[in-house]
Amino acid sequence: MNKQRILVSVVGFSDVERHALNTVFRLSEERDLSYAPWSPLIAPGARPSLAAAQVVLVDGESAEAVLTHAREMPAGQRLIWVGDDAPSHAWRVLERPIVWSGVLHDLDAVYAARQADSGYLDLDITSPAPLTGDAGTSGSERRALLVGVDAFDAEVLRSGLALADTSEIDVALNTDMAVALMGRNTYRCAVFNLDEHQVDAWALARLFRTRFPQAMSFALSETAGPVGDWWSRRRVRRSSEQAGVSALLARPLQARDFTPWIDLL
Repeated sequence: MNKQRILVSVVGFSDVERHALNTVFRLSEERDLSYAPWSPLIAPGARPSLAAAQVVLVDGESAEAVLTHAREMPAGQRLIWVGDDAPSHAWRVLERPIVWSGVLHDLDAVYAARQADSGYLDLDITSPAPLTGDAGTSGSERRALLVGVDAFDAEVLRSGLALADTSEIDVALNTDMAVALMGRNTYRCAVFNLDEHQVDAWALARLFRTRFPQAMSFALSETAGPVGDWWSRRRVRRSSEQAGVSALLARPLQARDFTPWIDLL
């Protein structure tokens, strides 16, 4: 895979927050998809333009935020707003204290959106499609997506989904495959294995929530069960809520844990 870089224009934020953000940028350099702060080269006295940055990350409490609030975004540019009173054109809205891993996931989602804008993927995560619409080649509302799920959990899920009259099931082994499937099909539910390192489950869960706002999504993790300590369980539950996951279930999955959700599908 060729190296890809997303330029981020940062507006506002405290010195501590900028230090944390620069750490995120620096660590991303080790990945195929990396991020870097965007610094415009402007003449003295000239007004800077944000057009060259793919992402504008704005501190809603900063004095400069009012300018971004009123400015229309160039085509393809995404606005991530931190704080209250976000403008209607904000692509993502985050709260304080900032969860920097969540920022990284949102930046990854920007890349997926750029791929869609370029025509590489049939996916538009900026405008959710209704479940009754023709969202792809399948058009089936009784379809489920399993992402990074192992054979044991998949068997439990298949049995439960069959009771919910959901027999069409797609299985994604990695992040790219999951994104492509979400672009081609309409789903009534999805299951993401948080413990599978081949998939970026948090980013995919966010994409799924945006693409299919009326569908249900489930996250699976050993941390949610007895093997996880109290702090780990609390952290994964909070992250699941932030990602818009309908329910967090323990692995290995037990039928009794999934059965209560079947009637809601």
